Amino acid sequence: MTAITHASGKGRPPTGGAVLLTLMKLRTFIALFAVLIVFAILAPNFMSTANLILMAKHAALNAFLAIGMTFVIITGGIDLSVGSIVGLSAMVAGSLLMNGLALPGGYTVWFNVPETVVVTLAVGIAIGVINGLLITRLNVAPFIATLGTLYVARGAALLMSEGRTFPNLAGTAAHANQGFDILGGGRFLNLPLSVWALIALALAAGYLGRSTPLGRHIFAVGGNERASGLSGIRVNRVKMFVYMFSGFCAAIVGLIIASELMAAHPATGETFELNAIAAAVLGGTSMSGGRGTVGGTVIGAFVIGILSDGLVMMGVSSFWQTVIKGLVIIAAVVVDQAQRKLQQRVTLLQIARQS
Repeated sequence: MTAITHASGKGRPPTGGAVLLTLMKLRTFIALFAVLIVFAILAPNFMSTANLILMAKHAALNAFLAIGMTFVIITGGIDLSVGSIVGLSAMVAGSLLMNGLALPGGYTVWFNVPETVVVTLAVGIAIGVINGLLITRLNVAPFIATLGTLYVARGAALLMSEGRTFPNLAGTAAHANQGFDILGGGRFLNLPLSVWALIALALAAGYLGRSTPLGRHIFAVGGNERASGLSGIRVNRVKMFVYMFSGFCAAIVGLIIASELMAAHPATGETFELNAIAAAVLGGTSMSGGRGTVGGTVIGAFVIGILSDGLVMMGVSSFWQTVIKGLVIIAAVVVDQAQRKLQQRVTLLQIARQS
């Protein structure tokens, strides 16, 4: 049967370039299904309910960091300090629960679990404020600014205990600070509370990015910072927010890890920033700014998490796991650049057909 199309081109079947572009946009879903199928075949008990829940719990930690990283990258920045913020946050929580806060005169203030959580989150936000001020007020490049705070935060974590671990965060009845283990070990409807917290944060962040003026400003700043400023958007405030939000997300991860282990170590979170960047880029966030989605980032985080856990179950060396993660980052960036070029070609082709 002969197809009838309008002169404008409507009804025309998709070209090869358009199909390829669609596949590139769906690359995160394709990667997720690919790793699930491969490890389901190669790794025993991979698809068991217990293992899927455990993988979701592990992937959630990376997803928290990646959501914050996504907003930073969308504005054209980068946050290398998130791993160190995780470690410092864990140590702050551990210190408050084990030692309290010493005051002059020999007094000690003890914090209950909710107060400890609030203080720890405030520490993460405060480091985000420092990053934001360095970038917006002192015009330090994001890479350099967050690299500096990476070392400062890690050093502060080490100084808090002289490099030692806070080994027992169970608290005591006398200090009314028991129950910290619920954050990392609690469950609701057989799912870890950390997964429920991720769902809540992802929904809130997705709504922020898609349906609020602040979200539109974040994308505008990443698309064209100068034009955004000329149009009345307060660029510095937008950048301050994304770095504060990234610090907030990192502090959540520090709390969850310390709660799960019931211990805090200053080396917690090392190299976590690499996983967060990999998840964001794999999820479709453009390193050049202006493009990305929270949903894509969460799926990217699950791809990275499932890939890591699957390789462990198959007995692959941790050294090779690091190599594979690096290759994933490179491949994601290459595909992202190819998608941008192909998008431009398809758009030009569509314009030419309509003219």
